[in-house]
Amino acid sequence: MAMDQVVLLGSVVLLASILAARLGARLGLPSLLIFLGLGVVISEAGIHFTDASMAHSLGFLALVFILGEGGFTTRWSEIKDSLGPALLLATVGVAVSVAAIACLGYFVLGLDVPTAILLGAITSPTDAAAVFSVLRKVPLPTRVRAILEAESGFNDAPIVLLVSSATAWAVGNNPEGGPAVLGGMIVAELVGGLALGVVIGWVGVQIMRRVALPASGLYPLAAMGWVLLAYGVGVTVHLSGFAAVYVAAVVLGNGELPHRNAMRSFAEGLGWIAQIGLFVMLGMLADTFRITWATAVLGIAIGAFVTLVARPLSVIVCTAWFKVPWRTQAFLSWAGLRGAVPIIMATVPLATGAPGAVDVFNMVFVFVVVFTLLQAPTLPFMARKLGISTGSDATEVEFEFAPLDTIKADMLQVHVSDGSKLHGVYVREIRLPKNSVISLIVRGDEPFTPVADDMIRAGDDLLIVTTAADRKRVETRLTDLSKHGRLARWRNSSRS
Repeated sequence: MAMDQVVLLGSVVLLASILAARLGARLGLPSLLIFLGLGVVISEAGIHFTDASMAHSLGFLALVFILGEGGFTTRWSEIKDSLGPALLLATVGVAVSVAAIACLGYFVLGLDVPTAILLGAITSPTDAAAVFSVLRKVPLPTRVRAILEAESGFNDAPIVLLVSSATAWAVGNNPEGGPAVLGGMIVAELVGGLALGVVIGWVGVQIMRRVALPASGLYPLAAMGWVLLAYGVGVTVHLSGFAAVYVAAVVLGNGELPHRNAMRSFAEGLGWIAQIGLFVMLGMLADTFRITWATAVLGIAIGAFVTLVARPLSVIVCTAWFKVPWRTQAFLSWAGLRGAVPIIMATVPLATGAPGAVDVFNMVFVFVVVFTLLQAPTLPFMARKLGISTGSDATEVEFEFAPLDTIKADMLQVHVSDGSKLHGVYVREIRLPKNSVISLIVRGDEPFTPVADDMIRAGDDLLIVTTAADRKRVETRLTDLSKHGRLARWRNSSRS
């Protein structure tokens, strides 16, 4: 195809995907399934994609943007108390799940040891794209959401090395040093990637704070540049590039940078483009390998084992140390969504021509489609049924700020989200620090200057001017009000 035709087709697919995602949201369908289906339709229309090696490379690149978007939109204040169980789930939990699925493959399905381990490695990780896009629409306690999001951000790192090693073993190249050496390599790469992400993220924050860029639109580009640098450096020095990406993005996203909300919006847009391109591509690739009924049934059986046995087992092993209630464990088990990551990992043996790779790919594809369709729409119901959520958990306000350098002040734009307990609070009850003032409220298309008796409503945008020294206190106060309503006390505020 000529470049002009590629641009034309790409624009049509992009717009169709966006409209389909809107329709899917109304019907309660996960977006990724809509995009996968669109890819299958495109392939059926005669535009085929059969290059598994390119799918693998493009899939990894898409994951960089998806993990970057997840990191940028993750609040450190929410995940810092959940890192213990999240990291255990991303490492020990993955190992437990791989072992359980490998036993199923070897003893029940009759697979050889390398292929059984490969099947376990491919189907074990939760997917960042599915978790970030689905869970943030579900009213959940902060800790539960943080565990699932952090787990999906970290578990790609050990899986990449494990899938690569199992694939090499499946084609006859035995891993050097055995399981002990492989486990040590995974731990070393993960820890090194985490450290690298912290360093690059911190350096990026320090430079972007001190260098005044000529246009506000350059800040999101620069932030994404640091994330790509983290991945590139990590891969070059044989550390986990995915772990470096997620951590660097978290550091940057929580780094008090100018135009932070614009940076997050830009990352979210890139994340959506990456998801659309990734799932459409994987749908096109899947259509080239015709799925038989026997393969589909086997894929569903494997998915049932992963969802009902392997995942709960890994959750229990990893969260029992933290005294997580059984109801929360049950929800964490059900909410371990699979998505693009298992399908992308299935392209690794496909690209190398490993024995049985086509069957593994087809089984994984069926598993992801069926169980995402089953799990994602039922998450709000399961959360209420298990008593994890009432369905009306408060959402936080969204902050954006720009520095006013000449007077050493900051201008905050605060969006009051649906579900925020700021709704119904009067201006006089907000009690901001001295020299901080709500200068404007925009309600719908109508701006007005507020007085003490005006009531804040969901959907409002507040324009607040404050001193640079008090900006953090203003954010903390409004966050407390958003969570606890007018009874939130200034001296008992939440920590950032």
